[in-house]
Amino acid sequence: MELYASKLIEEYLRTRKIPSTACSGCGLGMNHKVVIQAFKELGLKTADVIWGTSIGCAGRQTFATFKGDGFAGTHGRAYAIARGLRIALPPEKKIVLSVGDGDAFGIGLMHLIHAARVNADITVIVHDNLGYQSTGGQFGFTTPMGVKTDSSPYGMFEHNLMSEGMDVMHILKGAGATFLARHVVLADGPRAVESVKKAILNRGFSLVHMPHPCVTNFAMKHLGSRVPVEIFRWFKERTAPLGQEKPNTIWATGIWHDASNSRAEFSEVVWGATEKIRRTGTL
Repeated sequence: MELYASKLIEEYLRTRKIPSTACSGCGLGMNHKVVIQAFKELGLKTADVIWGTSIGCAGRQTFATFKGDGFAGTHGRAYAIARGLRIALPPEKKIVLSVGDGDAFGIGLMHLIHAARVNADITVIVHDNLGYQSTGGQFGFTTPMGVKTDSSPYGMFEHNLMSEGMDVMHILKGAGATFLARHVVLADGPRAVESVKKAILNRGFSLVHMPHPCVTNFAMKHLGSRVPVEIFRWFKERTAPLGQEKPNTIWATGIWHDASNSRAEFSEVVWGATEKIRRTGTL
């Protein structure tokens, strides 16, 4: 198994970025392994994928890690770049974005919603460490209620996109996303691989939300410990499959919405309209 993992990493990732540029115990490495495992099982080579990213922990870990082509956008703008690339690139090219929760659900939320609205064929992997950990550990848009952070020393109490039944997945479904899934890799790695594969195969907008532990800031502020096993246990106790939620479940995992290939894809619409205008002078 270790030999297989080593060969997998060697095929897709630059050795100078291995094992990781993230903090020891960070879940980003596990999340990235899920993504490249999905590439491998789909038979995708580095030349088949454009792997983009943005700012923060997810951006720092992802940028220049992939051996193939990639890009880094400014905070929250990776989706706008990806939409442009979707029009410019052949349809068989896969565009995958690894972004953080701030990029996806904070400064980038409107760009994300518009990418879903037009059903652009991109796969967004949200590596959610539950706050702004690269700037000290402030609470964010998915920080669980009651959690102590650098900016909520008495516990996070603001309503956000993961509180009191308000789940960001419902927003994205309403915006037009055609595939949505959530997985905590610590608890369901194999199912996460399958969801990422389905997301990539969907000819439309897909998003896989993957919350993961931050040992350095989140665990230290909330649990008072940087021992990885303690934050891993905390995550697992609050994770359950959809339909099997418990009173303390924060992350219901599995496929939230699958309408793959059910809507016209963005670049096809653009090129179809452009061709019709060229031929007839009208839409």
